Amino acid sequence: MPSLEDELFPSTPGKFKVDRAHNMNRQFHRCFASTSTMFLWALFLIALTASYLSFQSFVDSGSRYFSASWGGIQWEKQVRNSAQIHRSGGMSVLVTGAAGFVGTHVSLALKKRGDGVVGLDNFNNYYDPSLKKARKSLLNSHGILVVEGDLNDAKLLAKLFDVVAFTHVMHLAAQAGVRYAMENPNSYVHSNIAGLVTLLEICKSANPQPAVVWASSSSVYGLNEKVPFSEADRTDQPASLYAATKKAGEEITHTYNHIYGLSITGLRFFTVYGPWGRPDMAYFSFTRNILQGKPITIYRGKNRVDLARDFTYIDDIVKGCLGSLDTSGKSTGSSGKKKGNAPYRIFNLGNTSPVKVPELVNILERHLKVKAKRNIVDMPGNGDVPFTHANISLAQREFGYKPTTDLQTGLKKFVRWYLSYYGYNNRKGLQ
Repeated sequence: MPSLEDELFPSTPGKFKVDRAHNMNRQFHRCFASTSTMFLWALFLIALTASYLSFQSFVDSGSRYFSASWGGIQWEKQVRNSAQIHRSGGMSVLVTGAAGFVGTHVSLALKKRGDGVVGLDNFNNYYDPSLKKARKSLLNSHGILVVEGDLNDAKLLAKLFDVVAFTHVMHLAAQAGVRYAMENPNSYVHSNIAGLVTLLEICKSANPQPAVVWASSSSVYGLNEKVPFSEADRTDQPASLYAATKKAGEEITHTYNHIYGLSITGLRFFTVYGPWGRPDMAYFSFTRNILQGKPITIYRGKNRVDLARDFTYIDDIVKGCLGSLDTSGKSTGSSGKKKGNAPYRIFNLGNTSPVKVPELVNILERHLKVKAKRNIVDMPGNGDVPFTHANISLAQREFGYKPTTDLQTGLKKFVRWYLSYYGYNNRKGLQ
């Protein structure tokens, strides 16, 4: 078999120049034709690869669009279905903090009477997120969608308003807790101030603008010693960063009402308690520790005076929230431009019957049938105040607010829920 060298350079004498030149020319054309073919194939493969990558990118982006925590055709359909109104004259409400304590109860009450409800919650870990997830499951079982997202996500908020023309916003999302502010102050600014501004920016630009009802706090009364606390009392002496951010919220909302015509109602809640409550609240942690045989810490004020709180049952708070929504009036702006004056209101929502903390413990002992191991200490300088007491005459006059649940009855309902939720019902002596 001839070698490659023999094929290119034949050894026959006299034929070398002619044959070699002829063969070289023929091989050149053959090589050129082969190179051209390879070049065309290379171009084809490059084009095919580019097409594949482009298609894969399209598929990936489409997959991200449909599988993201929010966004997509299916997600929008769920939002619209949840926001659908089922009663004449009903409202479509965006409830922030919907997986929270008050948010869950308000959302259920709105849905029950036929209003459309869409929830928003970031499910942070300030307390056990599993409780928030359980509340979310409860809401889902009643046809209420809870979107997982942060209040500072302006794109998400804008998308929600793009999908649904909300008539009202019930703003309950916040970083709660007086003492935790000493550990993580930035979280209060992030949620209670920056988050509020982000929400109001979306609301003022909406067309039509929604009416906004939001949760302030009785903490704004701070070091005020005049009792009962009235809406006209001074609130410029906050005793905690939490209280300061809520007071700042009242000033911020007033600004948006004045400049942009947003209807704003602020609600100063007084120590809310009840089923599905917050584990960081005293009545909740007392119950947990009493059942576990652990000591509870009871603070007392100056001169050994017992602390007292205007404990308000969740159902009464819900009635106040719905009454505020129903009487909120309309925002007067459109796409960020004010066209007239809009309502700006602040109401106390309390029980008007303060109870001393040791008496709260006595009631829990009776319902739990277990004695508490009490550790009584002086109140530290952590932002707590010695007492709260609400004057609710303004809310009574404006929308008929009237609390009906005393602490004895309310704690009985809470204990029944607690024992069931945490699996104590099958234990001897607990019913």
